[in-house]
Amino acid sequence: MPLIKSISGFRGTIGGRPGDNLTPQDIVECTAGFGQWILNTTGNPTIVVGRDGRISGEIVSALVIGTLRSMGISVVDLGLSTTPTVEIAVPLERAGGGIVLTASHNPREWNALKLLNHRGEFISAADGAEVLNLVAQKSIEYAPVGKLGGYRADESYIAKHIENILALPLVDAEAVRSKGYRVVVDAVNSTGALAVPPLLEAIGCTTILLNGEINGQFAHNPEPLKEHLGQLATEIRLQKAHLGIAVDPDVDRLVFMCEDGELFGEEYTLVAVADYVLARNGGGNTVSNLSSSRALRDVTQKHGGQYSAAAVGEVNVVEKMKATHAVIGGEGNGGVILPELHYGRDALVGIALFLTHLAHSGKQISTLRKTYPEYQMVKNKMERSPEIDLDKVFAALQEKYRNEQINTEDGLKIDFESGWVHLRPSNTEPIIRVYAESTSAVIADNLARKIMQDVWELR
Repeated sequence: MPLIKSISGFRGTIGGRPGDNLTPQDIVECTAGFGQWILNTTGNPTIVVGRDGRISGEIVSALVIGTLRSMGISVVDLGLSTTPTVEIAVPLERAGGGIVLTASHNPREWNALKLLNHRGEFISAADGAEVLNLVAQKSIEYAPVGKLGGYRADESYIAKHIENILALPLVDAEAVRSKGYRVVVDAVNSTGALAVPPLLEAIGCTTILLNGEINGQFAHNPEPLKEHLGQLATEIRLQKAHLGIAVDPDVDRLVFMCEDGELFGEEYTLVAVADYVLARNGGGNTVSNLSSSRALRDVTQKHGGQYSAAAVGEVNVVEKMKATHAVIGGEGNGGVILPELHYGRDALVGIALFLTHLAHSGKQISTLRKTYPEYQMVKNKMERSPEIDLDKVFAALQEKYRNEQINTEDGLKIDFESGWVHLRPSNTEPIIRVYAESTSAVIADNLARKIMQDVWELR
């Protein structure tokens, strides 16, 4: 199983051999590289650490915290938390950076170190390259015994996170409370169980919690896709609930389910929230990544704003949002970024904004879904085997489809008259992602299959 050291952090499977998997040696080396980078660039010897509910989380956390303290860096330990909560905590603690211990939607054998700068945002590509160089060169200096870093546990930040959300002018808790929504929540045995129910309670919803034991034994594949959410659909119908909510293990991805057990659509989480924010703000600019639905572009233009596409990856979306002064943005996988709160994907603020939108609309969630442009997306992946020379394949595809609109900012995106296909190597897994979208699922699937066949023929 792989160990992936990249500009976005360090990810791998627990167990195995150093250098091949995420072993204690690798965790210490990667942590030390990041700690040294923080000391070199900020001189601020404080780092915030939080983790999701994975089986390995407690062990990984102990290794990370021990390494940082041995470098003279003090640690604020949030314990079981969420990625957006850690992001909020870093600037509030005036820390030099943060580390979130989570492998997001990956299965239970995975874990990862996600790296944040002093603003609580994912480090840039250039900063990530510097960290990787420090890890490779082992340019680390540890502190003498009299200058070891301090330690403070602080489990108050989920409550602070929720308070900050409720204070947003865009969140109308009274409107939501007046509707008396019954909501089924699938927390997939991770920290969504700590964060989502208190938020829903604060805005007057009744919560039915599924998979709420935080043990890392994910009750199903933790990626919040339709094929993994059968239990949620069944429970919504059984409980006669108004809607359902699913989050991933670190609570930065958000999916809604309608009262009939049908998915609202992960691509439409951001679309619906953006529609509400733009309507309240009187317009504004938006950003999503190149693999996200055209529906956000359509909604943005409806409100008189400008839509921009960024390379895949939260840091790329954030950079484009700042450059275009976007009022809302995110990723089509259910990631909502509201700059007014912080520059990070945040399922909690997404929930509060969506429920406010739903309450103001006076509609059932399934009816609200019908008000948005109808696109169908298919998401495939191919194993990135050594025999596939991606540079060669992408060059050949560009030549083959030279009469179509082509974007090479992130992998290769080809816009056809009937839809688009986006191929890109994953930053977190040894695969090639192949996404396609059209007004018909059949057309989208045919486009994706055609390009995947081209890849094999042109490799």
